[in-house]
Amino acid sequence: QIELVESGGGSVQAGGSLRLACAVSAYTWSRYCMAWFRQAPGKEREGVASIDSDGRSSYGISVKGRFTISKDNAKNTLYLQMNFLKPEDTAMYYCAADSCSAWALRAFAYNYWGQGTQVTVSP
Repeated sequence: QIELVESGGGSVQAGGSLRLACAVSAYTWSRYCMAWFRQAPGKEREGVASIDSDGRSSYGISVKGRFTISKDNAKNTLYLQMNFLKPEDTAMYYCAADSCSAWALRAFAYNYWGQGTQVTVSP
């Protein structure tokens, strides 16, 4: 069983930055693929970024070049550094974990989810 707890959300003006964190309570979590997703009201859950057990990352088209996913195995924490935020980045952000697959940015590939943290970007 894996428990995921996100933090770091908040309100920021366009152009600003936020760093999200996801605390992972799993002894062998470094073996898993981890990802960040987001969901805005009325929209489908969207894959933002993923990182595999070897540290290789992938990004959604809308955030590539602005967001960076990373993890600290010693601290059991996954991060999402978000720069140059836009109003369209406003959403609930979730971290997710599961065994690695070819579907790194697809929600159906993950069985373990956090409760989410809200990010609001004002114009």
